[in-house]
Amino acid sequence: MAVNSDVPRRSMAGRALALLGTFDGGHPRLKLTELARRADLPLPTVHRLAAELVSWGALERDATGYYSIGLRLWEAATLAPVAGRLREIALPFMQDLYETTRENIHLAVHDGFDALYVEKLSGHRSVPVVSRIGARLPMHSTGVGKALLARADAAFVRAYAERPLPRFTRYTITEHARLLRELRATAERGYALTNEEMTLGTCSVAVAIPSDGYTPAGALGIVVRSVRTDLHRLVPDLRAAAEAIGRKLDEAVDDTQPGRA
Repeated sequence: MAVNSDVPRRSMAGRALALLGTFDGGHPRLKLTELARRADLPLPTVHRLAAELVSWGALERDATGYYSIGLRLWEAATLAPVAGRLREIALPFMQDLYETTRENIHLAVHDGFDALYVEKLSGHRSVPVVSRIGARLPMHSTGVGKALLARADAAFVRAYAERPLPRFTRYTITEHARLLRELRATAERGYALTNEEMTLGTCSVAVAIPSDGYTPAGALGIVVRSVRTDLHRLVPDLRAAAEAIGRKLDEAVDDTQPGRA
């Protein structure tokens, strides 16, 4: 069969990355045929790559033939700066917030058009939520996402708002003009609010974590049940925690500068 020379050939590294990229929150375990279909690769190629990735520890294969992300890849991911410095600095302040509220505490960063969750604290009394560590959720329907989006530059906000905005509940903001108004209000008051926009029965409040530049280092949020919502009372503690995290981040950067003891 003739090879179509107009189709770019992916490198071995590109094919391996495509294979790893098939896993997500909705697909944590996949069969070999599913890997091939989702990565758009020939089954023999996927069979060979999967075996090599299993041997290295990037993938694991259980007795039923399902593949999942391996521990060695997770170990490598923990070395990323966002999973290291930010999470390490933020965690004590998140624990204080959890002790005060007993609710879901989220730490997220801006990655592309998503809010990437890098830490989460919750307890048995916390309202169930769809977020998890390592998950990506849309920015327009989450508190941490709105907090980040409200601090993004104007060109990015326009690009985000012009995209189709998925609806998750009947309360999700999907109208472009309405989202822009919401982001302006978020920037003016200094914190973001959601009301059952990602999941029915939950609402949230979030603030951006300040940094030396205009772009925030991340966002800190609290998710509670809608039936007992009083989000505004949570803002002072939430804002104090975010500002303390920002100061610690700046101190950590200063300590790495040449000439400092």
